[in-house]
Amino acid sequence: MAALRRVSACLRSSARVLFSSRQSGVNKPIKWTNIVYSSVASLTVGVGLCAVPFRQVENLSHDTLIRRAASLVTDSSSTFLSQTTLALIDAITDYSKAVHTLIALYRQYLASLGKLTPAEEDTIWQVIIRQRAEVSDKQDECQRFELTWANAIRLCETAVEAAYASGAENASITGRMNIQVAQSQVEEAQKLSKDADKTLAETKVLEVERMTQYAASVQSDDEEEVPEAYLRED
Repeated sequence: MAALRRVSACLRSSARVLFSSRQSGVNKPIKWTNIVYSSVASLTVGVGLCAVPFRQVENLSHDTLIRRAASLVTDSSSTFLSQTTLALIDAITDYSKAVHTLIALYRQYLASLGKLTPAEEDTIWQVIIRQRAEVSDKQDECQRFELTWANAIRLCETAVEAAYASGAENASITGRMNIQVAQSQVEEAQKLSKDADKTLAETKVLEVERMTQYAASVQSDDEEEVPEAYLRED
């Protein structure tokens, strides 16, 4: 707010100087270009825009200034992409670890099926339920970071196109390479999560089969015990 007030005051001051110079009839009127450069320079300092050199300082062409600006945009978008890529890879890694933990719990339960007391079975199922919730939370986090990462990819692609069109070829090439590296790294991480999802699905199928077999064996044991009970009563 203070910066904006300074800019506003500067523009008002410039306007007053211009207005007074037009009415006073002085012999040396103030040039328009001086007022414009002074106002724009104050705006750049006050608002905090990129420090692009003015043409009057370095006598640079508009094309050169545009190329410099395009390079700055490409660098900034690449930094954004790098950060979102790191966040997404970490989220995918945490999700994969949570899935493998859930798989281990399922297998532990299936291995001890029929050997647990009701209290022990209830305890392990509470642990499984909590792990399921953690897997769901990690999956939501992956989706959130993946959306941000996709936005960063699109931003970088736009910046690269703008850099190429403006003649900043080096910035364009570097930006394109950064995009390719980010996509490659994310694809490798996604392969791990897909493998974990596949293993989890296979484990769930095995769980259904083992539970069905266990239920059938329990029912069969109960049916065999009934005649023996009748025999004892006879």
